[in-house]
Amino acid sequence: MSIVSRIVAVAFVLIWAGFPMSEKADAQSRRALLNFATESLKIETASGAQKFTVEVARSPRQHAQGLMFRRRLAADAGMLFVYQRAEPVAMWMQNTFIPLDMLFIGADRRIVHIVERTVPLSTETIGSVEPALSVLELNAGTVSRLGIKSGDVVVSPALGGK
Repeated sequence: MSIVSRIVAVAFVLIWAGFPMSEKADAQSRRALLNFATESLKIETASGAQKFTVEVARSPRQHAQGLMFRRRLAADAGMLFVYQRAEPVAMWMQNTFIPLDMLFIGADRRIVHIVERTVPLSTETIGSVEPALSVLELNAGTVSRLGIKSGDVVVSPALGGK
């Protein structure tokens, strides 16, 4: 057996031997996933109120997890990230399998920036253009389908609205 064949064989064995451990680690991380409270949310648009049921992420641990490892999200569902104060916010899609629309919401509950159709599993930073008090993640395409625009108002108990 040539040296190249031996290296390839050893590499294959090392990769194969590590595979069950990575699956096990992935399964353990999924079992440790946090649960989120849900509530109603609406976006007041030019064409009327658009209603959703959202999970609310308030703690740093919940912010870090977000929608990671999810394979689907109902059409009228989403996740609302709520922060202590309005500030520049940066998100990413690592371990997130669902393409999303991200709506950055200012302290006045108006949408200040929208990023549509984010790329699943990307580590590219997605940032707010202005300080944001919260971020709403919806299924990709929802913003264009419902005509949601910057300046629309988000009403949610988590944001101090009805």
